[in-house]
Amino acid sequence: MNTPTTFHPLARLLHWTMATMIVAMLFIGAGMVATVSQKHGWLLAIHKPLGIAILLLAIARLALRLRHRPPPLPADLPLWQRLAALASHWLLYALMLALPLLGWGMLSAGGYPVMLGDARRLPAILPENAALFAWLREAHRYLAWLLFLTFVAHMSAGLYHGLIRRDGVLASMLPSRRGKAPMTTGD
Repeated sequence: MNTPTTFHPLARLLHWTMATMIVAMLFIGAGMVATVSQKHGWLLAIHKPLGIAILLLAIARLALRLRHRPPPLPADLPLWQRLAALASHWLLYALMLALPLLGWGMLSAGGYPVMLGDARRLPAILPENAALFAWLREAHRYLAWLLFLTFVAHMSAGLYHGLIRRDGVLASMLPSRRGKAPMTTGD
């Protein structure tokens, strides 16, 4: 059985697409809670369908991850860094699934529709309940902060591997470079 040296091409595409979407979502979410202007409704109209898109892509990405093994980490990486990498990856997957579901549940509990565009309304996944809405809103906020911190740690680790260690970890997730020789470890 061959050991992969890069992530599956679809995994790389989903990774960078979702990274962009998640960064946008974090800024949109921060903008939503920081304004009471007319922009709040506009930001909310983007936030809901973007959250559902992230949920669907996270499911696809998780299925792909379970079907295609990622490349191994460098053999000389300390055990604590290996464990941190594994834990942070699974935490990112959990948050990419949990946050949209929490948001959807929160809106359902608050009696607010989750609209995808002007005509498509998703069904409520929880009954209306003001106390549950308040609890889910706080959980959504705290998990969004956890996603932000985990994202920053993940990005920092990627840059550490790409710029300092130069061990191929970052290169394994970068978009394919057609016509160029693959990046090797230790350059």
